[in-house]
Amino acid sequence: MASIKRIGVITSGGDCGGLNAVIKGMAREAYSFGIESVVIPNGYAGLYNLVELPEVVLLNAERVSRIEASLAGSEAGHSRVKISKIADPNKYERIKEGLKKFGIDALVISGGDDTGSVVVDLSNQGIPCIHVPKTMDLDLQPYSVGGDSAVNRIAVFSRDLKTTGLSHNRVLVIEVFGRYVGHTAFRGGIGAEADCILIPEIPVDFDVVYEHMKATYFGRVLRSDVKAGTYIIVVAEGLKNANGEMLYDESAGVDAFGHKKLAGAGKYIRQQLEKRLKKDPEVIDFMKKTGMYAPGVYEVPEVREVTPGHLVRSGGSSAFDVNFGYKAGAAAVCMLLEGKTGNTVVNVDGQKIHYMATSEAIKRREVDVKEIALFESLGTCFGRRPEKFDYELVEDKGHVARHL
Repeated sequence: MASIKRIGVITSGGDCGGLNAVIKGMAREAYSFGIESVVIPNGYAGLYNLVELPEVVLLNAERVSRIEASLAGSEAGHSRVKISKIADPNKYERIKEGLKKFGIDALVISGGDDTGSVVVDLSNQGIPCIHVPKTMDLDLQPYSVGGDSAVNRIAVFSRDLKTTGLSHNRVLVIEVFGRYVGHTAFRGGIGAEADCILIPEIPVDFDVVYEHMKATYFGRVLRSDVKAGTYIIVVAEGLKNANGEMLYDESAGVDAFGHKKLAGAGKYIRQQLEKRLKKDPEVIDFMKKTGMYAPGVYEVPEVREVTPGHLVRSGGSSAFDVNFGYKAGAAAVCMLLEGKTGNTVVNVDGQKIHYMATSEAIKRREVDVKEIALFESLGTCFGRRPEKFDYELVEDKGHVARHL
């Protein structure tokens, strides 16, 4: 066992559900081994400035009991700071001095791919770190705390928006986080029974989307005794068009890690649908049949984009993320005691703690598009011509770890 007397916990990157469970799980497991734990506030910015802080918060029993694991966000705070980009040639020595000042022997750091890349960097600098995977985007190789909470929030918001869509007979485009992958849009959209789900892994053909929207939406309104209907599209922010070009607002700029701030996919889709509605000669006839037509005032159905934004990562944590957070935080302590630094917690299965090298864990995992055909066969549009679901039956003879 490694000689560790005090552990520092850092949460970095974006906030999400389950992080407070990670902190509590780490602190309580450390306590069970007679090890102290402390909060290093404000992510990697706090780590860099640790040497200047007058004190750190000790996660004793009383302080830990005040942390609500069921709340999203992080008691430790966040920042988007990449250590290697800090304009200070002595940054790593400064960090080590801060750790020494407060007697911190090792770090448990929870974050996504950018955070994980810094874990690799710090480990290479001789700073013992364990990475707990965290990202609502679900784009790491293992499951990441926050993903289930985000999927559930997206599903709830998208379902709730159907009431206003029905009241006004609107087509609603809901743009959600996810960066370059579509896991949360995909799973959240399915959970909401969205009509159309657009993800970066499938370049979108807007003619296909329009055809599906027209057939589905027009049919609903015409069949309704009160001539009411809506059509729900859930789209991931990193959407690509049929040419593979990413659709985003270039004025949004870049973040601290040099990534483009993705925004504008929902607006782009709205504009594409509006353009087609205005050109379609059958639309006015539909509006007249349903009693909606008002010359020069209301001649085509309304299309609105909605961006729930940070609401998706706020509020409460799902029960799954609280469970995973507790386990992953506790497992990180066990891994530190066994000297397995520079690694990422994958799961706790019975008494087995699964882990992998952080450099491997942070490699991007995309949606398996082979699964999409199953949902296309159930009527959901994914912005392409539906493909046949070619299934294969495989007997599962053992326990297989699964994630969303």
